[in-house]
Amino acid sequence: MWIAVLGTSAIAFALKYFGHSVPEKYLTNPRALRINILIPIALLSALVAVQTLTVKSKLVVDQRLAGMAVAVVALLLKAPFPVVVLGSAAASALTFHYLK
Repeated sequence: MWIAVLGTSAIAFALKYFGHSVPEKYLTNPRALRINILIPIALLSALVAVQTLTVKSKLVVDQRLAGMAVAVVALLLKAPFPVVVLGSAAASALTFHYLK
């Protein structure tokens, strides 16, 4: 376990250290800029999907999916963020209460 932690730490340090020596022409390339803008969106979307649909690496459909559906609908209707969060929490809680 410690070998994996130390190895990963060394790789992360090396990437950060050598990242400063990348020529500027590669960093200002329009294609690289577009890709760098989309990476956080893809990572966050994957995190939300995994947290919504899995329990201990198994796919499950439970109250979290109902909350996510309400949040998506509220966002599509351009609801304020507190309304999105509260609506999602209420939908999850009600679904949990009536399914158990």
